[in-house]
Amino acid sequence: MTEQVGAVADMLGKLRLTVATAESCTGGLLAATLTAVPGASAWFRGGVVAYSNDLKIQLAGVRPATLESHGAVSSAVARELAQGARDRCSADLGIGITGIAGPGGGSEDKPVGTVCLAVADEHGIHDWTVRFKGGRETVRSGTVLFALERILERLAPDPGEGR
Repeated sequence: MTEQVGAVADMLGKLRLTVATAESCTGGLLAATLTAVPGASAWFRGGVVAYSNDLKIQLAGVRPATLESHGAVSSAVARELAQGARDRCSADLGIGITGIAGPGGGSEDKPVGTVCLAVADEHGIHDWTVRFKGGRETVRSGTVLFALERILERLAPDPGEGR
């Protein structure tokens, strides 16, 4: 994971872009991983840990109707968390994470290990739903690694764009 976070830091610095996070099941682990890099203050704007639905609404801008319609663990909520982090922290990229780290809380439709993640940037919002196997820490660390890889994909130069 050290390689990925270093690459994210290098790319954000090179592109002069900033990032913010809105995390639920990872409990701030993505923000902690990002800010472990010296000089992170140049590109990390901030983040929020919103475990409860009321804080997802108050702090990250998730709409109550989205929570009611889709549930807290959904791509729709991850997308609103990502956009909320981006907007509320005035960042170029917003990362939204919600999921079920376990060991309890899962269901047949959304088993333990289900994570929804989204990245919001000037080009829109992209989201993924993944299922990790293993215990709570494996789910959380796997989610952070997955998030770092998605950030790198969004930052990678696109031959069709002027980046």
